[in-house]
Amino acid sequence: MNEVINSISMKLMLALLTLVMLFHLLVLSQIIPYDIVWAGKLNSIEEMYSFEIMSILVNSILMTTLLLKGNFIKHKISGKIINGIIWFFIFLFTLNTIGNLFAKTIFEKVVFTPLTLISVFLLWNIVQLKSNKNPK
Repeated sequence: MNEVINSISMKLMLALLTLVMLFHLLVLSQIIPYDIVWAGKLNSIEEMYSFEIMSILVNSILMTTLLLKGNFIKHKISGKIINGIIWFFIFLFTLNTIGNLFAKTIFEKVVFTPLTLISVFLLWNIVQLKSNKNPK
């Protein structure tokens, strides 16, 4: 049963990351206004570009790590290293959840607080997945 839950967690997290990266691409392309993200604290378009590119990069690292963890990509990387990276993201998303609670915009509080909290729980399930199991 745990393997099924972990498999579902992996697929949900990958889908969530895809949607989050799409969202950041829409902010980067200015289709979505940048004043509703980053706690409403961005002061210029240049800051927005820096923050959004960094966010896309960080999310890409997490997505790649999850693809490695789930053996969607063949690799010889130690499971301990992969799990360490996932634990780092659990910590990061926990801090981000707290930060979102203090955001200036209602959108960020209502949308991104639950999103980052759900991500913490999904990653918690995923980190317990044995690396030699393929959740496909």
